Amino acid sequence: MNLNSHWGQKIPTKSTYDIVIIGGAIMGSATACFLSNNKDFNGSVLVVEKDPTYEFSSTSRTNSCIRQQFSRNLNIQISQFTADFVKNFRTYLGGDDRIPELHIQNYGYMYLADDESKAQSLLSIHKTQLKAGAGTIIMTPDEIKRKYPFYNVKDILLGSINTIDEGYWDGGTVFDWLRRSAINNGIEYISDEVVGINKNSKGSMVKSIRLKSGELIGCGAVVNASGTRASEISEMLGIKVPVEPRKRYTWVFSAEHPLERELPLTIDPSGIHVRQDGPKTYLAGSKGFSDNKVDFNDFSMDPNLWEDYVWPKIVKRIPAFESIKIITEWVGHYAFNTFDQNAIIGPHSEVKNFMFINGFSGHGLQQSPAMGRGMSELLIYGKYRELDLSSFSYDRIINNEPFFEEAII
Repeated sequence: MNLNSHWGQKIPTKSTYDIVIIGGAIMGSATACFLSNNKDFNGSVLVVEKDPTYEFSSTSRTNSCIRQQFSRNLNIQISQFTADFVKNFRTYLGGDDRIPELHIQNYGYMYLADDESKAQSLLSIHKTQLKAGAGTIIMTPDEIKRKYPFYNVKDILLGSINTIDEGYWDGGTVFDWLRRSAINNGIEYISDEVVGINKNSKGSMVKSIRLKSGELIGCGAVVNASGTRASEISEMLGIKVPVEPRKRYTWVFSAEHPLERELPLTIDPSGIHVRQDGPKTYLAGSKGFSDNKVDFNDFSMDPNLWEDYVWPKIVKRIPAFESIKIITEWVGHYAFNTFDQNAIIGPHSEVKNFMFINGFSGHGLQQSPAMGRGMSELLIYGKYRELDLSSFSYDRIINNEPFFEEAII
């Protein structure tokens, strides 16, 4: 199938759709795919994506990892579904032989604690993870050193690691085939931009969207899947949503002396993370010197961040990385939920057919299968069926009842 032909279509084929999804990246495409694969749904769907190259989307600039080491049972369950989805990807999408068989590269996440507060937090979260069926284990510094001799653990009190369904997975391929599957099943994607949203006379429902091309499209429901621009879309209705773009920096490097075994995705107490990337390459990520809201279009590198902060922290933890060579680097954006760093999914409390699927704060890719499935259930049945995601509802923001996730990277 040639997807490019779909992007040549600037004008929608209908004047009204049952569902309009604003944003065609991972959340929009996961929703579209699950809708299109559900036998109980035969409605019309339009996906509007302003940049069909996805060059600057969070989906394209992710580090593509999965973990179960969360502090909330619900987030653990979501990751467990994603792991099953990835490992049985072809089956979930109908058994098409063109769809590749995928796996998870299970080098795991290694969280390191260098003070009592961090150690107690890992121990507390560990209990939640075990209860949810995660394979997390707590390691003493001596145990860490025996298994991973390349670490400097002189300042470490303990570590937490899980090597079952934690590590790297091919998020790009999953995204590509979610989108392909949706299009193959009749979901319409267009390259355009939503510039206005109109409500009915009572203000209780969305009735239409306006496109930059001038088209006015009627709709039964609208899904805000616009990533970092969630607030921009919501403000078209006078709705506030606490989601903003924040920079995350990534470097891929080779080492003169590669490690003798795979490097887990290591969460250093400094907040920097580093992991295996290829057989002899590694990937590191960090916030900037400040972690504030940035412009939607600001993807500039900080020329001093690596040399002055990130690399020294990495070398302190893994001395073998004293001699390295940067291969590539980039900046991506988190769609950061400033309220509680958790997803916002479901209808607005007053405009009932305006749906959020926003604010994933860096763990959106790994949550996309469960979120897309959950959103499709809300749209088709009016309720969740497989996994209750109601803890992520917009109502908690209105009621000032945060659902905090402690394990944010």
